Amino acid sequence: MAKHHANKEVSDAIAYALSRGWRFVKGSGHRFGTLLCPRAERSGCRVGVASTPQNPSQHARRIRHDVDRCTHQK
Repeated sequence: MAKHHANKEVSDAIAYALSRGWRFVKGSGHRFGTLLCPRAERSGCRVGVASTPQNPSQHARRIRHDVDRCTHQK
């Protein structure tokens, strides 16, 4: 399962989420994948990762922000 995004900042944001206990599910098409929070239920948080975001820096910041806001962290 490839977790390395073509953009380094987005790839680093994915690695940050994984280090916080999140899971990565590979997507297809415009969606590179989805990050799922540690809560393994339907009510858990999800963050979509775009394959070609319009602004990769902002997309990476949004991923980190959403990971930090998750209330299901250990």
